[in-house]
Amino acid sequence: MVKKKELIEFEIKEVGFPNKGRGEFEGHNIKFKGGIEGQKVEARVSRKRKGYIEAKIVNIVEKSPIETEEGCPHFGICGGCTYQSLSYENELELKEKQIKALFEQEELDINFLGIEKSPEVNGYRNKMEYTFGDEEKDGPLALGLHRKGRFYEVVNVENCNIVDKDFTNILTTVLNYFGELNTSYYNKRLHSGFLRHLVVRKALSTGEILVNLVTSSQEELNKEDFINKLNEISTIGKITGIIHTINDGLSDVVKADKLEVLYGRDYIIEEILGLRFQISPFSFFQTNTFGAERLYSMVREFAGDIDDKVVFDLYSGTGTIAQIMAPVAKKVIGIEIVEEAVEKARENAKLNNLDNVEFIAGDVLKAVDELKEKPDLIVIDPPRDGIHPKAINKIIDFNPEVFVYVSCNPVTLVRDLKVFIERGYKVEKAKCMDQFPRTPHVESIILMTHCGSEGK
Repeated sequence: MVKKKELIEFEIKEVGFPNKGRGEFEGHNIKFKGGIEGQKVEARVSRKRKGYIEAKIVNIVEKSPIETEEGCPHFGICGGCTYQSLSYENELELKEKQIKALFEQEELDINFLGIEKSPEVNGYRNKMEYTFGDEEKDGPLALGLHRKGRFYEVVNVENCNIVDKDFTNILTTVLNYFGELNTSYYNKRLHSGFLRHLVVRKALSTGEILVNLVTSSQEELNKEDFINKLNEISTIGKITGIIHTINDGLSDVVKADKLEVLYGRDYIIEEILGLRFQISPFSFFQTNTFGAERLYSMVREFAGDIDDKVVFDLYSGTGTIAQIMAPVAKKVIGIEIVEEAVEKARENAKLNNLDNVEFIAGDVLKAVDELKEKPDLIVIDPPRDGIHPKAINKIIDFNPEVFVYVSCNPVTLVRDLKVFIERGYKVEKAKCMDQFPRTPHVESIILMTHCGSEGK
């Protein structure tokens, strides 16, 4: 009889999306988070359910045969990556297998074109959000990512291999600077202290760098000294902006009660497919610039010939997809609930001299009711939760010839696809783009046509 909190040892039989593992122990099905197929692990039983047991991996007893790489020195300690120990070929094979399994489980007969690799595997990220803290209680100041499975402990990540050297040089300089000053970090238990986060963004196409120091208001920052210290760093790119954000909120999220530009400007400029985009401190932008170029190229390819056609871009964010479609479309209308993102989208449209794109600030669920235009194509790029259940039928009611669905969560994607199929749409093809190497995440692009529009 397996008991709660008991330590058990077993081999991982399979890992499904998103990073959900399955194993067997003494006739029991074991479900858990993480791990790699073929590993032998030690896990602690956390809960007994009807038909299976939930457990938490506490130790890797034996590596999987497919774990052939050394990977990052922080792997297994830092909670940022999952597949550092796999060759990139094995990682892609695993992700493709997981996505195909989701389609098959839902009995979706889809022309699946596989997964396209990221143009860069190392140093691909254009944004990192680091946290101040300590690696152990009352230890020296640390700056990095959360320790795997822990909320309060932080791991220094000076050898992280999914960012380039500019991120590392900025991180180590800032850590040493505040360490020498013996500056306090914000204690999330006590809600006291000064240093909270360091957010670094780099436009990989232009090399522009934006540094955002996030603190509480409980101490004062020597602004001039901090600026001088950062400008002494030898970087491959160029620091074009230094920002100080004050956040006195209790939650561990980066937000601004007050924001001050200490140096330069409060944005960087990234270039994708011949278009320029201003990225501000809190703008959403794909974290893999060169992967995003391939992702958006696929969206345009899936859309086909859209000359003289009207396109809706729903959940448009800062309007990247809308603006990439605009040069080859009659008109594009984007809808996004975050007003700051809409303002930035409008600014970027002006920057790119696009006069056939319009952005509306509002919830897709309500905003679609106000649209008078008849779309020929609708592009949907919803958040991880997928399309709101009350919005999906409203969207389908527009009855366009073509839908292109871009998804960062295959689980909600397959749920939504079933609704489109029930409403008379056919899934023509699907392809994945590995936007997030070394992590379990993946982007999917789906082309759907109305059954009544075949042969048009």
